[in-house]
Amino acid sequence: MNTKPEIAGILFDKDGTLLDFDASWGPVNRMVALMAADGDQALADRLLAACGMHPVSGDIVPDSLFASGNTREIAEGMIVAGSPLALSDLVPRIDDCFAEAAQLSVPITELQPLFARLHGRGLRLGIASSDNERSIRVAADRFGITQYVDFVAGYDSGHGAKPEAGMVLGFCAATGLSPAQVAVVGDNNHDLHMGQNAGAGLKIGVLSGTGSRETLTPASDMVLSDITELEAVLG
Repeated sequence: MNTKPEIAGILFDKDGTLLDFDASWGPVNRMVALMAADGDQALADRLLAACGMHPVSGDIVPDSLFASGNTREIAEGMIVAGSPLALSDLVPRIDDCFAEAAQLSVPITELQPLFARLHGRGLRLGIASSDNERSIRVAADRFGITQYVDFVAGYDSGHGAKPEAGMVLGFCAATGLSPAQVAVVGDNNHDLHMGQNAGAGLKIGVLSGTGSRETLTPASDMVLSDITELEAVLG
């Protein structure tokens, strides 16, 4: 499928796409689970498992709550699994943990040169994540890409949550592009289904996060090892 002339914007997922998921989120997920368990380590391990993370190996189940859920969904899952905290207390505490963790996140590659080159080609760039908007902006500032980013959306930005189409449509509204001109890049099916629901011109899965070629292929137009292959694909 020749989509190269049509793509004028790229909407990136954050975790597992721009950021190394395991290096960035393994310790944070453990901290959040222990907090949600009110210090009970045995319960924390059960909460980790309920959200899709093996408490010993740290492996993440594709499309699980930790792989693709937003803060509210993660909090609800932890409460169902036994967290004694109220949802109204747990959601902001998890958001605070995630925002603080953005200062320690690890990028997939050097993001500033990549975003500078993509911006230099005239592409409009955005980031859409199931994380909160504050965390996204902290990470963008930290890695020096804020000046190249035309649009940022978290689960709390008013565009709805993945896999709904709202974040893609918000990117289009902010940039003047049509969905057919947008490539959505992500590491799990929430990202790709968001692209499908919005009518995005290109859905690109990356294997740098929680998804596998088997889980990503059905909903994507192509699957790449990571975002370092993106420039070659776009031509």
